[in-house]
Amino acid sequence: MEEKLSQQSRSDLKEPVSRLSSNLQSTFTQRHLHFDRFFRELLDNAEKSLHDMFVRTYGQMYMKNAELFKRFFQQLRRYYAQGGAAVNLDAMLSDFWAELLERMFRLVNVQYEFSDDYMECVSRHTEQLRPFGDVPRKLRLQLTRAFIAARTFTRGLALMSDVVNKVSTVSASPSCVRAAMKMMYCPYCSGQVALKPCQNYCLNVLRGCLANQADLDFEWNNFLDAMLSLADRLEGPFNFESVMDPIDVKISDAIMNMQENSMQVSQKVFQGCGQPKPSKAFRTSRSIKETGFTGRFRPYSPDARPTTAAGTSLDRLVTDVKKKLKHAKKFWSTLPDTVCVGDRIAIGDECWNGTAKSRYESVVMNSGLANQLSNPDVEVDITKPDMVIRRQIVILKEMTTWLKAAHSGNDISFENEEDGSGEESGSGCDSQSCGPDTDIYFSTPAPNNKPKVRPVHTDEKTNGAARSGVASLLLPLLCLLLVFLETHWR
Repeated sequence: MEEKLSQQSRSDLKEPVSRLSSNLQSTFTQRHLHFDRFFRELLDNAEKSLHDMFVRTYGQMYMKNAELFKRFFQQLRRYYAQGGAAVNLDAMLSDFWAELLERMFRLVNVQYEFSDDYMECVSRHTEQLRPFGDVPRKLRLQLTRAFIAARTFTRGLALMSDVVNKVSTVSASPSCVRAAMKMMYCPYCSGQVALKPCQNYCLNVLRGCLANQADLDFEWNNFLDAMLSLADRLEGPFNFESVMDPIDVKISDAIMNMQENSMQVSQKVFQGCGQPKPSKAFRTSRSIKETGFTGRFRPYSPDARPTTAAGTSLDRLVTDVKKKLKHAKKFWSTLPDTVCVGDRIAIGDECWNGTAKSRYESVVMNSGLANQLSNPDVEVDITKPDMVIRRQIVILKEMTTWLKAAHSGNDISFENEEDGSGEESGSGCDSQSCGPDTDIYFSTPAPNNKPKVRPVHTDEKTNGAARSGVASLLLPLLCLLLVFLETHWR
């Protein structure tokens, strides 16, 4: 009988905490999916927009060099997914502009032949020549800040779900289960089945049971503050959408700048790298028109641009997630206050105080492991913190450092990281309650995860009455034993 009550007490204690944790986990699993899908679709849209514009504007000259731009977007996707450990963004952008210069230089000087050594010389002088004007410098700064902010923010959202998931696996200690059993089932001894525990009594039991979880709060709140601060950046100077949406126009501006200044650029190259040899294949001035670069930029129509990624905008996503982040503050330290309400407790004198139906007189403990030394209702060993939770505190602290670095526009490397995986990234929710919540942005279909039902084996009717009688005798004996043990422990 005692074992059954112990198991029931453990279940009763776990249920409200698991439900609250699962709701939090589900909320940020969904937000992570929304942001990640939005950023990836922006990249896809930007590539499609550039391709469509360049086909119209530059025709065959673009089609012959389309792989350069395809590779450019592939590298951007890799950087978003894996960070600086996979792609050096500065080097990638430098290589892109150098190769674009090489290809354009050949096109605008089709009457000459250029060896590989000569083109190497041209590439070495890209920064001095500034053939694309100020576009490469500005775009590098914008892309770096926007990508660092976007990828770090989505990693932060994934980490939240992962932390909640891991903390939810921490089981209650034996002393916690005993305290919960005494609080919830000892009134049954005197036949007061409907008697609820006093609110302050419930708070002391839950603060003792959830002492380790409450210690998450400090780093959890620091992490949330860093997420909110980075969210402000996403709305302002590090706005991923405002960088990616017009990237086709920016690159085209750079190309047109090179075309308009091709004579001056060519003269500077000839002075620095030497006069090239005339091309043997070059025959008439007409060949320049047929083989040279003659594309002219055409102003784009805003109506022709692709629709906003994922059916929403970054501003709407950020506004929504900021509300959720603020609401998640102090989640762990206020869990007891959230659980000890409503029909779980009774207020005033008409409640169970642990020994009788009367007012609860003991002082309510503060949250946290160190404050449970004198908890009158739960025996808590404050010298043995839970190591799973301590590990999550370290992870939160490390992620906060990364978020602050991203806020300053600094690159971060995530070690052993792959697209959509890694210890820090997390995959979201493992529990069945983590279905998609109601959302104004996406109509994401709920996953078809049917809950597993464990069959309950009931006793035969012939044994039911006998067992019931034994149970009624054991309840008073068990309660007397709990009271005796409580006195002995203290």
